[in-house]
Amino acid sequence: SGGLHGVGISVVNALSESLMVEVARDRVLYRQEFARGQALGRLKKIGAASNRRGTTITFKPDPDIFGERIRFEPERLYRMARSKAYLFKGVEIRWACPETLLKEGFGVPAKDSLHFPGGLEEYLTSTLGSRPTVTPRPFAGAWKASDGVGRMEWAIHWPVDGDGFCHAYCNTVPTSQGGSHESAMRSALAKSLKAYGDLVGNKKKVAQITGDDVTGEACIMLSVFVPDPQFQGQTKERLVSVAAGRMVEGTMKDRFDHWLTEDPASAKDLLERILERVDERQRRRAQKEERRKTPTRKLRLPGKLADCSDESTDGTEIFLVEGDSAGGSAKQARDRKTQAILPMKGKILNVASASADKLQANQELKDIIQALGCGTRADFRLEKLRYERVVIMTDADVDGAHIASLLMTFFYREMPGLVEAGRLFLAQPPLYRLTQGGKSVYAMDDTAKDALLKSAFKPNVKVDVNRFKGLGEMLSAQLRETTMNPAKRTLLRVQLPDHGREEAPEESRRTAKIVETLMGKKPELRFQYIQDNARFIGTLDI
Repeated sequence: SGGLHGVGISVVNALSESLMVEVARDRVLYRQEFARGQALGRLKKIGAASNRRGTTITFKPDPDIFGERIRFEPERLYRMARSKAYLFKGVEIRWACPETLLKEGFGVPAKDSLHFPGGLEEYLTSTLGSRPTVTPRPFAGAWKASDGVGRMEWAIHWPVDGDGFCHAYCNTVPTSQGGSHESAMRSALAKSLKAYGDLVGNKKKVAQITGDDVTGEACIMLSVFVPDPQFQGQTKERLVSVAAGRMVEGTMKDRFDHWLTEDPASAKDLLERILERVDERQRRRAQKEERRKTPTRKLRLPGKLADCSDESTDGTEIFLVEGDSAGGSAKQARDRKTQAILPMKGKILNVASASADKLQANQELKDIIQALGCGTRADFRLEKLRYERVVIMTDADVDGAHIASLLMTFFYREMPGLVEAGRLFLAQPPLYRLTQGGKSVYAMDDTAKDALLKSAFKPNVKVDVNRFKGLGEMLSAQLRETTMNPAKRTLLRVQLPDHGREEAPEESRRTAKIVETLMGKKPELRFQYIQDNARFIGTLDI
């Protein structure tokens, strides 16, 4: 298991009406029981357990804390159990879920045996399905240190359509923001491919290959197991263990060297594809800040942008999506003709408090500027905007609101003309899904949820209330139906309060002042603002 803060069982125990731990060790069964966080007695030796081994934890959430509507999310638990099954190669996980908790359309079975003898390679192959790939077989393998300290497994494929992903794990914990193991993998693959390119000729061109050229369009599964891993922050989203990086780079470079030399035909196809990416990257650099002027002219675009296919601006939109996981769901949910997706990792730079050097060096902001193609500040040209609408799509929680605020600040400071033209929007993903029988409706917030519970369902019949933890938790079909389908969604247009009004100069100064107060370099202004306005919480309109 891998939690976020290392206190998982303690928190579960504290929030449970009852919790029982059973441990079968050395053919003996032990048990200890708890109630509302308190032990009901000492650890007891129950007796012989000849056919059992391992640990069983049984708990019941406390209704005094959670209320009467206690519901587990089978689809989320099933995905987690399935990921553990392929991360532990060959392990079998037996899944069982009461029929009363299952809902149609989610593909979660009542019973299942989760077993992937082929590990990550089997999972990757099944995920890609019939999609054509650059090479007939993936680069996959596993390695374990001779002293038993440290092991890893990987599977990498290059789809022809270039719509890739990277799922990296450390001790089965997903590292959504990568880290030392992911960086080392990119470095190893680039070094190995450059060395192979030197052997077969074209040394000057292969010397320009980077790690992003090799992995930018690849579908990657990477799992490492290391003792005492070090993460950046408590959420364990980024691995910073130096030893893990050394292990990955040394192992993968050696194995990739052999993989390339064993199959010259595949190696040649892959090298040609990567060199095409190098050429494209260099062309984009030469065409910096230039929008496409004809349907055949190519732009410098961020590698992680999933662009729309429509060459015309009319009816097109780009979604700035919070996180790679949500970005993956959005790519599956989008209309490829008119909708483009640009995933962003974490919270972007606050441009109101950052220096110009930091702004210019920030990759996430550079990706947005490149994708939009309209320039910033004095160089801003609305007619060069590559999309009709720019849509900020973040989680329906406090962190999502913070990221949306940072993005709005960026557009207000760097591209005010885009906001004035009414081209900036906020997506409105739902916070709840309410289900009764075969009927499901969505609610944007608690007020809407309470209203729907009273008006949209049969009285005296149980309604299941599912709260989405974020965009990454939504299935692509749900995301399309609620947030991205123009026929059903709700968008909020971001407008300046002073735009088009007679009192514009005064309103403009007020807007600039409030942005500087809330987002600027002086925290004392924010502190004073909070003190002055705390009594208006819930009603304050800024």
